[in-house]
Amino acid sequence: MIKNIFSPDVTAELIGRIDTLNQNSQPLWGKMNVAQMLAHCCVSYELIYEMEKFEKPGKFMKFIIKLLAKPQVVGEKPYPKNGRTAPVFLITDVREFEIEKDRLIAYLNKTQQLGESYFDWRESLSFGKLSIQEWNNLFYKHLDHHLRQFGV
Repeated sequence: MIKNIFSPDVTAELIGRIDTLNQNSQPLWGKMNVAQMLAHCCVSYELIYEMEKFEKPGKFMKFIIKLLAKPQVVGEKPYPKNGRTAPVFLITDVREFEIEKDRLIAYLNKTQQLGESYFDWRESLSFGKLSIQEWNNLFYKHLDHHLRQFGV
């Protein structure tokens, strides 16, 4: 069972794991450095809180995304190591560790403070309306995957 990211205890646990990272933390797999990983994890929240920054997928692309990606992203099954990511999540430029860390923690706190009712059947840019459990899975599973990638 995936932990409830809307719980203050779970949010605190995730922030504690993030706080154990430093700019020299090395991945156990994958190509991103730690600052890029933190920026990558922020994209999940940017797609909600800063949706205007992103181009909405067309009807056909949204259909394909919902058909192929949605079950993996919002389902219970963990992500595989070295899985492919959507282009919007690719972070290849240089990022500042402390800035990305602070941004991710702020997004986690905002999500926890807004609470699950804020997300109840809220529209996702790519997946359509999602249940509270689907939002939870999307947020927690992704962040947990990348924190494990860096051994925390």
